Amino acid sequence: MGLILDSSLLIAGERRGQRIWDILERVQAAQGETETALSAVTVVELTHGIFRARSDADAQRRRAFVEELCQAVPVQPVTLEIAKLAGRIEGEQAAKGIVIALPDLLIGATALHFGYGVATLNPRHFQLIPGLSVIHL
Repeated sequence: MGLILDSSLLIAGERRGQRIWDILERVQAAQGETETALSAVTVVELTHGIFRARSDADAQRRRAFVEELCQAVPVQPVTLEIAKLAGRIEGEQAAKGIVIALPDLLIGATALHFGYGVATLNPRHFQLIPGLSVIHL
């Protein structure tokens, strides 16, 4: 099973000064040899952080981190199929009174579409998505 990397995992690593390869090695150590990818939504969340930085140095460091990450890890777009899957999940869960934040829903739907799990530091939101394997690192 492959893994979609959630922004919580990546942001925590970046804040600790870890390199992309350090984070990927941590994932591999926990899960064994596995394919990793990003959702385009994760790139949105990380890019948002660049423009919320409190200093130019922080913004530059974050920008370099995102650029290196996008070169090292494949980025999966939100396709029509993924959008429909997310809509189905959201509708079914909303009918049960369960609300899932749109970014997490799209990241989770991307993982499900590829038969992947999600690696995250925030499993609570992703556990609301039926059938999704959630790896808490």
